[in-house]
Amino acid sequence: MGRENWKIIRDRISADIAGGQLLPGAQLPTETQLCQSFQAGRHSVRRAVAALAVEGKLRVEQGRGTFVQAAPLISYHIGRRTRFRQNLLAQGVFPTGEQIADDIVPAPARIAAALGLTEGTPVYRLLRRGLADGVPINIGLSFHCAERFPDLAARRKAGESVTDIYRSHGIADYFRKRTIVFARRPDAEEASLLMQHPDQPVIVLQKTDVDAEGKPIGYSEAVWAGDRVQFSFDSLDEGAGAPESSSDV
Repeated sequence: MGRENWKIIRDRISADIAGGQLLPGAQLPTETQLCQSFQAGRHSVRRAVAALAVEGKLRVEQGRGTFVQAAPLISYHIGRRTRFRQNLLAQGVFPTGEQIADDIVPAPARIAAALGLTEGTPVYRLLRRGLADGVPINIGLSFHCAERFPDLAARRKAGESVTDIYRSHGIADYFRKRTIVFARRPDAEEASLLMQHPDQPVIVLQKTDVDAEGKPIGYSEAVWAGDRVQFSFDSLDEGAGAPESSSDV
């Protein structure tokens, strides 16, 4: 091999993944074995693996090894009624969620403004992770008025949907008022929770949900693995009907 050894190794491994010789979830040989197989040095192998990790094709787990990333590409529909669970089920992908942290905090100025509250009003702050067929695809940080929804955190932790919780508090339907989308690099915790390389970009969605009268009831920021999702946006209002269960991410 020549001076661009790492590119040759990268392209061969990439071709094996594309061709099905390396299946999603498969573990790559050890670094020593790869060096022997490609007759290349450790630097070239490490650079090739790092490049493929940035592309989202490999996942490096400290102490365990390197694996082919098994990440489904989700086509996520965003409209007035956007429901995580329904989005995934419609594509034959099983959605799950887990609550990572929850607490009550004084509402910062921007959260208070989004929820129509006075700054400092107690709000629930929930951090959750959404998965598709067991693969992490997003992290959701949501805020709700603690006085209006005093049982929110406990019920979410127990697995209840936001839709059902809203309904029990007299909110029969709700809508997405606004969505802001931008890309950035993840921080270390986000990359770890999403099981992706820290140089891979994430897509951030900031949204505000309102009830039928247009009053804000929830604000959230979802960080999505950029290589595992594509978004479609409706420009027209959706028809009437009961909302599906939601994971609120």
